[in-house]
Amino acid sequence: MNSSWAVKALAGLAQEHRLELFRLLVQAGENGMPAGGIAETLNIPNSSLSFHLAHLTRAGLIQQRREGRSLIYTADYGAMNGLVGFLMENCCGGADCAFPGASGTQAVQTERNNSA
Repeated sequence: MNSSWAVKALAGLAQEHRLELFRLLVQAGENGMPAGGIAETLNIPNSSLSFHLAHLTRAGLIQQRREGRSLIYTADYGAMNGLVGFLMENCCGGADCAFPGASGTQAVQTERNNSA
């Protein structure tokens, strides 16, 4: 992961419909959703949806596959986790902290639970 990819990915999410679309695909899981189902759920016209799907695909945040005559879209969990990891890299100066996904999180949570 590098800064230019992170900027491209964040720019892809920096629009209300695309952010909502990406979150919907994250919720849909590995099975994903067909384009028609996405359009219906988000109440977005097909022409606008195509634009947003293409934008997120170019940003590397979603993937598409063909199943019969349908295009199925899924969130790219590896890319999502890579982006979050990039943003959290060197969190708290490398010291253990309580942010989810940061290294040492479990140790800090255990320590807090034991001292309570």
